[in-house]
Amino acid sequence: MTRVVFIGAGSVVFTRQLVTDLLRFPDLPTIDLVLHDVDAERLDVARGTAEQVSRRLGRPVNLTATLDRRAALDGADFVVNMVQVGGIAATKVDLELPASFGLRQTIGDTTGIGGVFRALRTFPVLSQLARDLQELAPNAYFLNYTNPMAMNIWWLSVVSPQLKAVGLCHSVYWTVNDLNDLLDVPLEETHYRAAGVNHQAWLYEWTHNGQDLYPLLREKIASDPELERRVRVEIFRRVGYYPTETSEHSSEYLSWFLRSDEQIERFRLKPLEYVGISEENVLEFETAKTALAAGTDIELHEEGDAAEYAPQVIHSILTNTEREIHANVVNRGLISNLPDGAVVEVPTTVDAAGIRPIAVGAIPTQGAAHNRTYLSVAELTIEAALTGNRDLVRQAMLVDPNASSTLTPAKLWELTDAMFDAHQAVLPRSLGGDVELWLP
Repeated sequence: MTRVVFIGAGSVVFTRQLVTDLLRFPDLPTIDLVLHDVDAERLDVARGTAEQVSRRLGRPVNLTATLDRRAALDGADFVVNMVQVGGIAATKVDLELPASFGLRQTIGDTTGIGGVFRALRTFPVLSQLARDLQELAPNAYFLNYTNPMAMNIWWLSVVSPQLKAVGLCHSVYWTVNDLNDLLDVPLEETHYRAAGVNHQAWLYEWTHNGQDLYPLLREKIASDPELERRVRVEIFRRVGYYPTETSEHSSEYLSWFLRSDEQIERFRLKPLEYVGISEENVLEFETAKTALAAGTDIELHEEGDAAEYAPQVIHSILTNTEREIHANVVNRGLISNLPDGAVVEVPTTVDAAGIRPIAVGAIPTQGAAHNRTYLSVAELTIEAALTGNRDLVRQAMLVDPNASSTLTPAKLWELTDAMFDAHQAVLPRSLGGDVELWLP
């Protein structure tokens, strides 16, 4: 029987969505679903959530919930990773401590100083998972949702190159979905492809019945001055291709937006926005816990809404249903003008033969130039974790566009040291933290 394991299942709302999407496939066989988390209370709510989803959809599932990571991974066929090391407390540090130095972030989970330290505290957990999978489930597919996506998949490719790891993010889909809504064009009639890096891929093909939709988008923007007050529209105007993540994420990849009050006001940005989002996620967990304790129904998303990629991947592999998604994988000749060995986001075919990235050749030169800046930050972060050299983290901040456009080098180094101190309990020992980092 197919064994699907959720790591970090205490992300209860996300677990609910994934289980719902998975069980809504009518042709999937009954699966062994294993939920793992290090938080017993959250794990219990995740178990109750999965049980209720199974009952309400009328789809049986062999369910196990365990605090034992190795027991969960033993014999796994698919591992869905959604851990958030440090939880909301660490997220607040990632955003609020830099803000106290004058460095503003909106999300802080993928790039910039927040993304770098989120990566450094996640690498030890990824190493433990990779080591266990080598022993207990060497043929499992590792489907990663945890940010920073590119850094995490890159790290796994270094410490466990044989692991079948892929990063999944729905940002390309939702970008095109929202653009199509803007133009009143049916999504199912659209052909689209994007490539670059996660949260900064470029929509290089976007057509409806063979017609390029970019001219229609330009007309729509020209007709509505308020659209010009969005980060992604500004990037599109200057770069020539639309980026595939929200304006909040996109603003952190460049030096253009968060450096001044004027730009923040003009482009309607909200520094520290992810603190509020994280607090809402905690409230959603409490709501689910209360509903389960009272025996009332939790809210399920509507059938027909876009299924998350992990259930689609599992379904495609098990049923030989061919799909094309966008996935984050190691660049092995996939994008010719981005570094080999880095992690890129590209169109990817999935069926019973597995996950097969599509080589796209060269992406637009101006887009690749911005991608390479992010990949340089990621490369320095990974090298820092491998070598224990804290200077490389400081130097990554000198490369990061938002950080280096806001603070002086001296202030950036001071802030980086403060971040090391604040996150000591969850950082690798080689970098002065308290956590053992396994390396092969």
